[in-house]
Amino acid sequence: MDRIERQIHIAAPPERVWSVLTEAEHIAQWFGQTAQVDLRPGGAASFGWTEHGTSQATIVAVDPPRFFSYRWNLVDHGPAEEGKTSLVEFTLAEENGGTSLTVVETGFESLAVSPDRQRKQYQDNVGGWQAELDELVAYAEKLAG
Repeated sequence: MDRIERQIHIAAPPERVWSVLTEAEHIAQWFGQTAQVDLRPGGAASFGWTEHGTSQATIVAVDPPRFFSYRWNLVDHGPAEEGKTSLVEFTLAEENGGTSLTVVETGFESLAVSPDRQRKQYQDNVGGWQAELDELVAYAEKLAG
């Protein structure tokens, strides 16, 4: 219950998928309704949903167009601080004329909340990534088309 992993194929080149993952104007089209990203290690990011509020994040690693990661606050709407975050990692690879994207989220068991809340957050994010990554595929393929 500490790791979510999903691999998808997107019929778009890695450079296009990279833009969709890392540029705020694109992120807000598939991952919530608002986004801000300072794309550098230590940079601040935020992702906003009308129904869930805004989650603050800190960029961990940036290796265009192959790898991008951040830690985001899953506990409250404050800064991405220790005990409040999980780590989200995006790995891109060129495959069959498109992009293989692997998303891994870890760290639910290190959240400074009750085990019941940890489990609920994990379950919420399993469903969330299913929906959000389906939206990412549709958006990135529409842009590439």
